[in-house]
Amino acid sequence: MKKNNSYRYPKTQREKIEGKRHYVFDTEKLPSVTTILDATQPEEKKKSLADWAARIGEEAAEKIKSEAAVRGTAMHKILEKYVLEQGYLDETSVGKQAHNMAIQVIQSGLSNVTEFYGTECTLYYPGLYAGQTDLVGIHKGQDAIIDFKQTNKPKRREWIDDYFMQLSAYAMAHNILFNTQITKGVVMMCSKDNYYQEFIVEGEEFKKYAHNFLRRVDEYYKARSEKIG
Repeated sequence: MKKNNSYRYPKTQREKIEGKRHYVFDTEKLPSVTTILDATQPEEKKKSLADWAARIGEEAAEKIKSEAAVRGTAMHKILEKYVLEQGYLDETSVGKQAHNMAIQVIQSGLSNVTEFYGTECTLYYPGLYAGQTDLVGIHKGQDAIIDFKQTNKPKRREWIDDYFMQLSAYAMAHNILFNTQITKGVVMMCSKDNYYQEFIVEGEEFKKYAHNFLRRVDEYYKARSEKIG
């Protein structure tokens, strides 16, 4: 995989506002893509998550979420260093597990990426939102936004609408910043037992998720203006 220097991505400056992640660009402080999605989560999804936590206990639920976050961070760092050809070894038990997961992503997913424009790329849509995508590159001949995901167990496609909205949000930001026409997103996912899954969203389906995300953006700002008064 070779580096393509076509684009210069903004530097990352983050700030917490009321406990929520925002990105700072000159005078703008924009909510992150995940901040918007979390704030506009459908009631059905909130209830499902609350029911799960109640079923196994709050303490157990927090432990599972915390372990998954640590494992995901470790896997992301290994993959970032691989793309940059810097090499990285994490000898902790979590690191070893994350390393095995990363190998699956490299062999089954990144093997289809011939060039990359940037890794851990900060992107923003002026006045609306910002975020950081794991990789922007050429996947099977097409420009694509690529995100790496860890999971405790394999996922069904219908369960990961939020991931597709994230990808479309990053693509829209990239398109407005750099006058590109990216309409493809790739989720490269590996479970903790090393099962690799890949989900591609493109074309009309990609446009659908872009529209869905923009509706969530409208919902977010409407709720915020009502809160301010």
